[in-house]
Amino acid sequence: MAAREDPLWPGQLATLCALLLYFALPSKLTIGPDWLVPAAEALILVGLVVAGLLRAAEVKVGREVVMLLLGIGTLANLVSLALLTHYLVTGGHARAPNLINGGVIIWSTNLLLFAVWFWVLDRGGPPQAGAALAKWPDLLFPQMSDKEFAAPGWKPGFVDYLYVSLTNQSAFSPTDTMPLTIRMKILMGVQGVAGLVTVGIIVARAVNILA
Repeated sequence: MAAREDPLWPGQLATLCALLLYFALPSKLTIGPDWLVPAAEALILVGLVVAGLLRAAEVKVGREVVMLLLGIGTLANLVSLALLTHYLVTGGHARAPNLINGGVIIWSTNLLLFAVWFWVLDRGGPPQAGAALAKWPDLLFPQMSDKEFAAPGWKPGFVDYLYVSLTNQSAFSPTDTMPLTIRMKILMGVQGVAGLVTVGIIVARAVNILA
């Protein structure tokens, strides 16, 4: 399986967008000090930038740190979703625009963070200078099974992983790209459930208020 050759900047940009979205969340939907999660996501961004500058042996360590911080950011966003759901279930009152805005922010942040997850994990992640062996894929793209419809030497890029994240979160399940590993199945399952909760509870409640 050929190693990936995509650049690091798309993942850096997606992480930056997720960081900016977090600042738009109401304080009642955040956990811990206001600086905690933004600091973790900022460190993810710094780690991705530094990873592009380090030697191969150092990149591996940097990637593990990025994955740890990415996990913190993802967990924080899922907790925000849980707090908003709890607020609604226990009879909390809010204006429909506020509910929709909060749901859109959480939904969009999940979309970006899981896209970065897929991008970091699949085939060993973005290119590492001097990597000796390509990794087995975590995702089966259509171009991998129907090679007559793919350009010679096709490899997935960040846009492919962003599309996988979008379709999985919108359909609440994989669509044209299938997970091959346990870790990818877990990630896609968590993302699908989070998307279902966001649309099924938050948006539906907002529509009822508007009605």
